[in-house]
Amino acid sequence: MVVPAFQNPPDQVIRDILAHPRRIAVVGCSPNTHRDSHRIARLLIAKGHTIFPVHPAADAILGQKCHAALRDIVGAIDMVDVFRRADCAGTVVDEAIAIGVPIVWLQLGVVDATAAARAQAAGLTVIMDRCPEIEYRRLF
Repeated sequence: MVVPAFQNPPDQVIRDILAHPRRIAVVGCSPNTHRDSHRIARLLIAKGHTIFPVHPAADAILGQKCHAALRDIVGAIDMVDVFRRADCAGTVVDEAIAIGVPIVWLQLGVVDATAAARAQAAGLTVIMDRCPEIEYRRLF
């Protein structure tokens, strides 16, 4: 299968995603305060979003109950922020598609064009190889 070249959505779409409070699952969120996933989850909370850490080995992160998988989160999720290696991203994307999450955000360095194409074909908005912190600084 030939995967078309991936293109992130226009800046206005990214700005809109970040500007409105969302329920965001942070997959790979670390309890370690020095990890990027922890810092970005804290930033998302500070910007008014509700986060749901997904980390099978932790009980709570940033005062929020951890979930072993996306499917364990009760209620609708607006966005999945993926802090997993690129070779694991496809599994997370497939789970997001299966539970009807409309937005998937793959962090800096997390590039899986095949998974992104699957998500886009399923109607999801995909942002790849970007960081919300950088996008907040750039767009606001």
